[in-house]
Amino acid sequence: MDSKRPKVEASFPRQSYGPGSRARLIFVSPARRVTLQFFRAGTEAMRIRASDLMLGSSVTERRSLGNVSAGLKVSVRIGNWPSGVYFARLTARGGRIGYAPFVLRPRRLGEHRIAVVMPTQTWQAYNFRDENGDRIGDTWYADASRDTVRLGRAFLNRGVPPHYKYYDEPFLRWLQATGKKVDYLSDAELNRVSSGRELARDYALIVFPGHHEYATTHEYDVVTSFRNHSGNLMFLSANNFFWQVRIHGDVMTRVARWRDIGRPEAALIGVEYFDWDHATGRRGPWIVRNVSAAPWIFAGSGLGFASRFASGGIEADSTDAHSPANVRVLARIPNIFGDGRSAEMTYYQHDGAKVFAAGAFTLAGSVWQPPVKRMIENLWARLAETAGTQ
Repeated sequence: MDSKRPKVEASFPRQSYGPGSRARLIFVSPARRVTLQFFRAGTEAMRIRASDLMLGSSVTERRSLGNVSAGLKVSVRIGNWPSGVYFARLTARGGRIGYAPFVLRPRRLGEHRIAVVMPTQTWQAYNFRDENGDRIGDTWYADASRDTVRLGRAFLNRGVPPHYKYYDEPFLRWLQATGKKVDYLSDAELNRVSSGRELARDYALIVFPGHHEYATTHEYDVVTSFRNHSGNLMFLSANNFFWQVRIHGDVMTRVARWRDIGRPEAALIGVEYFDWDHATGRRGPWIVRNVSAAPWIFAGSGLGFASRFASGGIEADSTDAHSPANVRVLARIPNIFGDGRSAEMTYYQHDGAKVFAAGAFTLAGSVWQPPVKRMIENLWARLAETAGTQ
């Protein structure tokens, strides 16, 4: 989907930047009297109403860039701001507005004991921008014959990442509103870190709030090793670590489903993707099935056996033969797509590590609902503890 409102189109070529670094802002189309101002996302008080909108608090004054042409590269300085999700807000004559988002990583990994990983590779997989002019989006979701997408493209919809309003913004806003001190990472940081052992020295908990479908071998390896070194994991959506991808330069290539090359994602996450709603809009509440497996998750939520909460759907996961033997199903969305299968919310422990998975889209997007808010607070407190705490 692309916004019909007047827009400025530009992007940063990298998924993340460090504090105080310089970045290139690349314009896609010409515009007159362009201004630029940086904002931190997630500091807004109310949820976003439109899908082509990003809100936040300004961290710089507005700067004039004058007239710009397609392909123009403007060098800008990234501030010494706290780690987070930021965007350049661009305005131009004629009421045109655009956003160029990026992750501001910490100066060094481990500044805080919790990391939140934004699904930057998946954002680009769902980017339907047509750069070659053939009227087909340059992604395998628009053209099944292709297996590549280019990273760093300007997003459609005024530059807002795909599904940001529903999957990402509510959780970013919750993190800010509750004062959570975390390191914000992109996929690029997981692709650069040397090992899962190093990652486990830096973090007690890694949170994947969004749709983290596409992962490189190195990323999959370090996250698995992180868990094997007693690192805790929280997956708050569904369909995570489904596709293996390779990245060369700024091109991401889809290679194979992890389960088809002997590394089923259920062995790491506890559940694995089984289907989506095929645009039917089918959704349903999670229904609590097992409180005793992890009673601390439900403490103070008012939920007990057979209680219903929130509404999940879009895509769904369930346990299978590759799930850890000690995985426990905490809640289900029964018959989620009308074929008898159920989405499953799970929890398991592995050598001191604790792993939670929501099993459907999206617990992160429902975080402002009171039962979910309490559950995530409980998970946050327990999984942020040092390894070995039961």
